[in-house]
Amino acid sequence: MTPNEAAIASDEADRIATAIETVVLGKPDVVRLALTALFNEGHILFEDVPGVGKTTLARAIAAMMTGTWRRIQFTPDLLPADVTGVTVFDQAAGRFEFHPGPVFANVLIADEINRASPKTQSALLEVMEERHVTVDGTRHPVPRPFLVVATQNPVEMDGAYRLPEAQLDRFMVRLSLGYPDAAVELALMRGAARRSADEVEPVTDAKGISLMGELAKRVYVHDSVYDYVLRIARVTREHPALRLGVSPRATVGLIRAAQAHALADGRPFVLPEDVKTLAGPVLAHRLVLTPDAALRDLTGDALLEQILEATPAPQPGAAYAAAERV
Repeated sequence: MTPNEAAIASDEADRIATAIETVVLGKPDVVRLALTALFNEGHILFEDVPGVGKTTLARAIAAMMTGTWRRIQFTPDLLPADVTGVTVFDQAAGRFEFHPGPVFANVLIADEINRASPKTQSALLEVMEERHVTVDGTRHPVPRPFLVVATQNPVEMDGAYRLPEAQLDRFMVRLSLGYPDAAVELALMRGAARRSADEVEPVTDAKGISLMGELAKRVYVHDSVYDYVLRIARVTREHPALRLGVSPRATVGLIRAAQAHALADGRPFVLPEDVKTLAGPVLAHRLVLTPDAALRDLTGDALLEQILEATPAPQPGAAYAAAERV
Protein backbone atom coordinates (compact mmCIF):
# COMPACT_ATOMS: atom_id res chain seq x y z
CA MET A 1 0.00 0.00 0.00
CA THR A 2 1.25 3.47 -0.88
CA PRO A 3 0.97 6.47 1.46
CA ASN A 4 -1.36 8.08 -1.08
CA GLU A 5 -3.76 5.11 -0.96
CA ALA A 6 -3.69 5.24 2.85
CA ALA A 7 -4.48 8.96 2.81
CA ILE A 8 -7.46 8.44 0.49
CA ALA A 9 -8.78 5.61 2.70
CA SER A 10 -8.34 7.81 5.78
CA ASP A 11 -10.47 10.52 4.16
CA GLU A 12 -13.18 7.96 3.47
CA ALA A 13 -13.06 6.78 7.08
CA ASP A 14 -13.38 10.40 8.24
CA ARG A 15 -16.43 10.85 6.03
CA ILE A 16 -18.11 7.75 7.47
CA ALA A 17 -17.26 8.72 11.04
CA THR A 18 -18.61 12.24 10.53
CA ALA A 19 -21.95 10.87 9.33
CA ILE A 20 -22.28 8.68 12.43
CA GLU A 21 -21.23 11.48 14.78
CA THR A 22 -24.15 13.65 13.65
CA VAL A 23 -26.36 11.58 15.98
CA VAL A 24 -23.77 10.11 18.38
CA LEU A 25 -22.35 13.11 20.19
CA GLY A 26 -19.12 13.29 22.14
CA LYS A 27 -17.88 9.75 21.44
CA PRO A 28 -15.43 10.04 18.50
CA ASP A 29 -13.04 7.43 19.90
CA VAL A 30 -15.80 4.81 20.21
CA VAL A 31 -17.01 5.57 16.69
CA ARG A 32 -13.47 5.10 15.34
CA LEU A 33 -13.09 1.80 17.15
CA ALA A 34 -16.41 0.63 15.71
CA LEU A 35 -15.17 1.44 12.22
CA THR A 36 -12.09 -0.78 12.68
CA ALA A 37 -14.45 -3.71 13.16
CA LEU A 38 -16.83 -2.61 10.42
CA PHE A 39 -14.09 -2.53 7.77
CA ASN A 40 -13.19 -6.12 8.68
CA GLU A 41 -16.76 -7.45 8.81
CA GLY A 42 -16.02 -7.92 12.49
CA HIS A 43 -19.04 -8.12 14.76
CA ILE A 44 -19.47 -5.43 17.40
CA LEU A 45 -20.86 -5.79 20.93
CA PHE A 46 -21.91 -2.61 22.72
CA GLU A 47 -22.13 -3.20 26.45
CA ASP A 48 -23.29 -0.49 28.82
CA VAL A 49 -26.07 0.68 31.10
CA PRO A 50 -29.37 1.68 29.47
CA GLY A 51 -29.89 5.10 27.92
CA VAL A 52 -26.37 6.06 26.84
CA GLY A 53 -26.89 5.62 23.09
CA LYS A 54 -25.93 2.01 22.31
CA THR A 55 -28.85 1.39 19.99
CA THR A 56 -28.52 4.84 18.42
CA LEU A 57 -24.91 4.12 17.49
CA ALA A 58 -25.81 0.66 16.15
CA ARG A 59 -28.60 2.12 14.02
CA ALA A 60 -26.36 4.94 12.78
CA ILE A 61 -23.78 2.41 11.58
CA ALA A 62 -26.51 0.62 9.64
CA ALA A 63 -28.05 3.81 8.27
CA MET A 64 -24.83 5.34 6.90
CA MET A 65 -24.51 2.55 4.32
CA THR A 66 -27.01 1.81 1.57
CA GLY A 67 -26.98 -1.94 2.15
CA THR A 68 -29.87 -3.76 3.77
CA TRP A 69 -30.22 -3.82 7.54
CA ARG A 70 -32.64 -5.37 10.00
CA ARG A 71 -33.24 -5.00 13.69
CA ILE A 72 -34.29 -7.67 16.19
CA GLN A 73 -35.47 -6.73 19.67
CA PHE A 74 -34.32 -9.74 21.69
CA THR A 75 -36.83 -10.88 24.31
CA PRO A 76 -37.14 -14.01 26.48
CA ASP A 77 -39.85 -15.46 24.21
CA LEU A 78 -37.86 -15.02 20.97
CA LEU A 79 -37.24 -18.32 19.13
CA PRO A 80 -34.24 -19.32 16.96
CA ALA A 81 -36.50 -19.48 13.89
CA ASP A 82 -37.43 -15.82 14.51
CA VAL A 83 -33.79 -15.01 13.82
CA THR A 84 -32.71 -17.38 11.06
CA GLY A 85 -35.98 -18.07 9.25
CA VAL A 86 -38.13 -21.15 8.77
CA THR A 87 -39.10 -23.67 6.08
CA VAL A 88 -42.82 -23.66 5.29
CA PHE A 89 -44.80 -26.02 3.06
CA ASP A 90 -46.46 -24.19 0.17
CA GLN A 91 -49.64 -26.14 -0.57
CA ALA A 92 -50.26 -24.35 -3.88
CA ALA A 93 -46.78 -25.15 -5.22
CA GLY A 94 -46.60 -28.53 -3.48
CA ARG A 95 -43.13 -27.94 -2.06
CA PHE A 96 -41.30 -26.57 0.95
CA GLU A 97 -40.08 -22.98 0.73
CA PHE A 98 -37.58 -21.20 2.92
CA HIS A 99 -38.77 -17.93 4.46
CA PRO A 100 -35.62 -16.01 5.44
CA GLY A 101 -35.44 -14.34 8.83
CA PRO A 102 -34.07 -10.89 9.66
CA VAL A 103 -30.52 -12.24 9.76
CA PHE A 104 -30.47 -11.98 5.96
CA ALA A 105 -29.16 -8.43 5.77
CA ASN A 106 -25.82 -6.64 5.51
CA VAL A 107 -26.19 -5.27 9.03
CA LEU A 108 -28.15 -7.05 11.76
CA ILE A 109 -28.87 -5.02 14.88
CA ALA A 110 -29.37 -7.41 17.79
CA ASP A 111 -30.83 -5.12 20.43
CA GLU A 112 -30.41 -6.25 24.05
CA ILE A 113 -29.11 -9.61 22.87
CA ASN A 114 -28.64 -10.90 26.42
CA ARG A 115 -32.39 -10.71 27.13
CA ALA A 116 -33.03 -13.72 24.88
CA SER A 117 -32.54 -17.28 26.07
CA PRO A 118 -29.21 -19.03 25.40
CA LYS A 119 -31.01 -21.25 22.88
CA THR A 120 -31.98 -18.23 20.80
CA GLN A 121 -28.58 -16.59 21.20
CA SER A 122 -26.99 -19.75 19.80
CA ALA A 123 -28.93 -19.24 16.55
CA LEU A 124 -26.35 -16.57 15.70
CA LEU A 125 -23.27 -18.74 16.27
CA GLU A 126 -23.15 -20.29 12.81
CA VAL A 127 -23.96 -17.17 10.80
CA MET A 128 -21.52 -14.97 12.73
CA GLU A 129 -18.64 -17.28 11.84
CA GLU A 130 -19.63 -18.91 8.54
CA ARG A 131 -21.87 -16.19 7.00
CA HIS A 132 -24.65 -18.68 6.31
CA VAL A 133 -27.43 -20.42 8.21
CA THR A 134 -28.46 -24.06 8.00
CA VAL A 135 -32.20 -24.74 8.18
CA ASP A 136 -33.52 -28.27 7.74
CA GLY A 137 -30.15 -29.38 6.43
CA THR A 138 -29.92 -26.71 3.72
CA ARG A 139 -27.36 -23.91 3.75
CA HIS A 140 -28.52 -20.39 3.00
CA PRO A 141 -25.79 -17.71 2.57
CA VAL A 142 -26.43 -14.23 3.93
CA PRO A 143 -25.56 -11.03 2.00
CA ARG A 144 -21.97 -9.79 2.14
CA PRO A 145 -20.58 -7.87 3.85
CA PHE A 146 -22.38 -9.20 6.92
CA LEU A 147 -22.09 -7.58 10.32
CA VAL A 148 -23.82 -8.15 13.65
CA VAL A 149 -24.05 -5.04 15.81
CA ALA A 150 -25.34 -6.20 19.19
CA THR A 151 -26.17 -4.30 22.35
CA GLN A 152 -26.45 -5.71 25.83
CA ASN A 153 -27.06 -4.43 29.31
CA PRO A 154 -24.81 -5.54 32.17
CA VAL A 155 -25.41 -9.18 33.06
CA GLU A 156 -26.28 -8.46 36.67
CA MET A 157 -29.52 -6.72 35.68
CA ASP A 158 -32.84 -8.56 36.05
CA GLY A 159 -34.06 -10.60 33.09
CA ALA A 160 -30.67 -10.89 31.41
CA TYR A 161 -28.72 -13.99 30.40
CA ARG A 162 -24.95 -14.17 30.29
CA LEU A 163 -23.53 -14.54 26.78
CA PRO A 164 -21.59 -17.83 26.43
CA GLU A 165 -17.84 -17.72 25.79
CA ALA A 166 -18.27 -19.25 22.32
CA GLN A 167 -20.47 -16.35 21.27
CA LEU A 168 -18.38 -13.64 22.94
CA ASP A 169 -15.37 -14.96 21.02
CA ARG A 170 -17.17 -14.25 17.75
CA PHE A 171 -17.41 -10.53 18.47
CA MET A 172 -14.33 -8.77 17.17
CA VAL A 173 -14.69 -5.88 19.62
CA ARG A 174 -16.64 -5.05 22.73
CA LEU A 175 -17.20 -1.34 23.18
CA SER A 176 -18.66 0.80 25.94
CA LEU A 177 -20.00 4.30 25.42
CA GLY A 178 -20.09 5.37 29.06
CA TYR A 179 -21.87 8.42 30.33
CA PRO A 180 -21.41 11.63 28.32
CA ASP A 181 -19.42 14.48 29.79
CA ALA A 182 -21.28 17.45 31.28
CA ALA A 183 -21.08 19.63 28.15
CA VAL A 184 -22.44 16.92 25.86
CA GLU A 185 -25.20 15.94 28.29
CA LEU A 186 -26.24 19.58 28.59
CA ALA A 187 -26.38 19.81 24.79
CA LEU A 188 -28.54 16.68 24.73
CA MET A 189 -30.90 18.18 27.28
CA ARG A 190 -31.22 21.25 25.10
CA GLY A 191 -32.18 19.12 22.10
CA ALA A 192 -28.89 18.91 20.21
CA ALA A 193 -29.58 15.28 19.23
CA ARG A 194 -33.15 15.51 18.02
CA ARG A 195 -32.11 13.81 14.77
CA SER A 196 -32.99 10.16 14.56
CA ALA A 197 -30.43 7.58 13.49
CA ASP A 198 -32.75 6.84 10.56
CA GLU A 199 -32.04 10.36 9.27
CA VAL A 200 -28.33 9.68 8.84
CA GLU A 201 -27.55 10.08 5.16
CA PRO A 202 -25.87 7.07 3.52
CA VAL A 203 -22.28 7.96 2.62
CA THR A 204 -21.16 4.58 1.34
CA ASP A 205 -22.52 1.18 0.36
CA ALA A 206 -21.75 -2.48 0.94
CA LYS A 207 -19.12 -2.46 -1.81
CA GLY A 208 -17.44 0.57 -0.25
CA ILE A 209 -17.17 -1.19 3.12
CA SER A 210 -15.77 -4.30 1.43
CA LEU A 211 -13.21 -2.17 -0.41
CA MET A 212 -12.03 -0.62 2.86
CA GLY A 213 -11.61 -4.13 4.22
CA GLU A 214 -9.52 -5.17 1.24
CA LEU A 215 -7.33 -2.09 1.65
CA ALA A 216 -6.88 -2.81 5.35
CA LYS A 217 -5.51 -6.28 4.55
CA ARG A 218 -2.71 -4.61 2.56
CA VAL A 219 -1.51 -2.55 5.54
CA TYR A 220 2.03 -3.66 6.43
CA VAL A 221 2.60 -5.56 9.70
CA HIS A 222 6.19 -6.06 10.83
CA ASP A 223 7.25 -9.42 12.28
CA SER A 224 7.97 -7.75 15.63
CA VAL A 225 4.31 -6.68 15.87
CA TYR A 226 3.14 -10.23 15.14
CA ASP A 227 5.48 -11.45 17.88
CA TYR A 228 4.16 -8.78 20.27
CA VAL A 229 0.56 -9.93 19.80
CA LEU A 230 1.59 -13.57 20.21
CA ARG A 231 3.41 -12.83 23.47
CA ILE A 232 0.36 -11.03 24.86
CA ALA A 233 -1.86 -13.98 23.92
CA ARG A 234 0.46 -16.54 25.50
CA VAL A 235 0.54 -14.62 28.78
CA THR A 236 -3.27 -14.66 28.96
CA ARG A 237 -3.26 -18.43 28.42
CA GLU A 238 -0.78 -19.00 31.26
CA HIS A 239 -1.93 -16.33 33.72
CA PRO A 240 -2.86 -17.83 37.13
CA ALA A 241 -5.89 -15.53 37.48
CA LEU A 242 -7.38 -16.61 34.16
CA ARG A 243 -9.27 -19.83 33.53
CA LEU A 244 -9.45 -19.13 29.80
CA GLY A 245 -7.09 -16.98 27.75
CA VAL A 246 -7.63 -15.52 24.30
CA SER A 247 -8.13 -17.78 21.30
CA PRO A 248 -6.28 -17.81 17.96
CA ARG A 249 -9.40 -16.12 16.55
CA ALA A 250 -8.68 -13.25 18.94
CA THR A 251 -5.05 -12.81 17.85
CA VAL A 252 -6.08 -12.80 14.19
CA GLY A 253 -8.81 -10.29 15.02
CA LEU A 254 -6.37 -8.03 16.87
CA ILE A 255 -4.00 -7.91 13.88
CA ARG A 256 -6.86 -7.22 11.47
CA ALA A 257 -8.26 -4.52 13.74
CA ALA A 258 -4.82 -2.93 14.04
CA GLN A 259 -4.51 -2.85 10.26
CA ALA A 260 -7.89 -1.13 9.90
CA HIS A 261 -7.01 1.29 12.70
CA ALA A 262 -3.77 2.24 10.96
CA LEU A 263 -5.60 2.64 7.64
CA ALA A 264 -8.19 4.98 9.20
CA ASP A 265 -5.28 6.97 10.63
CA GLY A 266 -3.75 7.33 7.17
CA ARG A 267 -0.79 5.00 7.75
CA PRO A 268 0.20 2.10 5.46
CA PHE A 269 1.83 0.25 8.39
CA VAL A 270 0.87 -0.91 11.90
CA LEU A 271 2.50 0.50 15.04
CA PRO A 272 2.68 -1.19 18.47
CA GLU A 273 0.48 1.69 19.69
CA ASP A 274 -2.31 0.35 17.44
CA VAL A 275 -2.09 -2.96 19.26
CA LYS A 276 -2.14 -1.29 22.68
CA THR A 277 -5.16 0.84 21.74
CA LEU A 278 -7.15 -2.13 20.48
CA ALA A 279 -6.07 -4.83 22.94
CA GLY A 280 -8.80 -3.92 25.44
CA PRO A 281 -11.74 -3.78 22.99
CA VAL A 282 -10.60 -6.92 21.12
CA LEU A 283 -9.30 -9.17 23.92
CA ALA A 284 -10.80 -8.25 27.30
CA HIS A 285 -14.29 -9.70 26.74
CA ARG A 286 -12.77 -13.08 25.78
CA LEU A 287 -10.98 -13.58 29.10
CA VAL A 288 -12.56 -15.86 31.72
CA LEU A 289 -11.38 -15.30 35.27
CA THR A 290 -10.85 -18.01 37.86
CA PRO A 291 -13.36 -18.08 40.73
CA ASP A 292 -10.71 -16.75 43.11
CA ALA A 293 -9.93 -13.80 40.84
CA ALA A 294 -13.62 -13.02 40.49
CA LEU A 295 -14.02 -13.02 44.28
CA ARG A 296 -11.21 -10.46 44.47
CA ASP A 297 -13.23 -8.21 42.13
CA LEU A 298 -10.67 -8.42 39.35
CA THR A 299 -11.86 -7.79 35.80
CA GLY A 300 -10.65 -8.83 32.39
CA ASP A 301 -9.89 -5.21 31.52
CA ALA A 302 -7.77 -4.70 34.65
CA LEU A 303 -5.82 -7.91 34.08
CA LEU A 304 -5.22 -7.04 30.45
CA GLU A 305 -3.80 -3.66 31.46
CA GLN A 306 -1.38 -5.45 33.80
CA ILE A 307 -0.38 -7.85 31.01
CA LEU A 308 0.25 -4.97 28.58
CA GLU A 309 2.40 -3.17 31.15
CA ALA A 310 4.46 -6.33 31.77
CA THR A 311 4.88 -7.23 28.08
CA PRO A 312 7.58 -5.16 26.36
CA ALA A 313 6.44 -3.57 23.10
CA PRO A 314 8.69 -3.58 20.01
CA GLN A 315 11.13 -0.70 19.93
CA PRO A 316 12.02 1.23 16.76
CA GLY A 317 15.04 -0.32 15.09
CA ALA A 318 16.59 -0.69 11.68
CA ALA A 319 14.11 -3.32 10.50
CA TYR A 320 11.10 -1.61 12.05
CA ALA A 321 12.10 1.81 10.80
CA ALA A 322 12.04 0.34 7.30
CA ALA A 323 8.31 -0.31 7.73
CA GLU A 324 7.71 3.37 8.37
CA ARG A 325 9.18 4.16 4.96
CA VAL A 326 6.81 1.74 3.16
